[in-house]
Amino acid sequence: MKKEILALGSAAILTATLFAMNSCSSIPKGAKAIQGFDKEKYLGKWFEIARLDFIFEKNLSNTTAEYTLSENGSIKVVNRGYNYIKNKNVASSGKVKFVGDSNEGKLKVSFFGPFYSGYNILALDSDYKYALVVGKNLKYMWLLSRDKTMPENIKNDYLKIAQDLGYDTSALIWVNHN
Repeated sequence: MKKEILALGSAAILTATLFAMNSCSSIPKGAKAIQGFDKEKYLGKWFEIARLDFIFEKNLSNTTAEYTLSENGSIKVVNRGYNYIKNKNVASSGKVKFVGDSNEGKLKVSFFGPFYSGYNILALDSDYKYALVVGKNLKYMWLLSRDKTMPENIKNDYLKIAQDLGYDTSALIWVNHN
């Protein structure tokens, strides 16, 4: 009887873990990732213009993300920033995978082993200079640019998309780049 209970408990934990890992690569309700995504054009350095703050980027300025292809064809990301409280540069490396079709901007990213979180590109200009990226829920959002600034009209368009989905854009941290 104890063995059966232990086996059932282990199965329940495994099922819950797998469910949690898969749900981490989801997209917020009502959001739709872009179609016609070209990973080659997305590679390179992006400046973070604004974000909804969370623990891993707390107190960071000069934040960037750089996407490169690994030798095996997978995508590597290195996030960098300057922690102005600790007075030091920080960096974190991760891996990016497609959730489904590689022509869709619905990806997942991992900085911690097998644990992934959603990385969904909701808006991207045709020149791949500006992007609106969201996570798995309404707590994660980024405005990205190839430059340290973003034109007001694009910023306003992307903010409208986010607001229509329920994002609290008044809570955005506007990143200082110097």
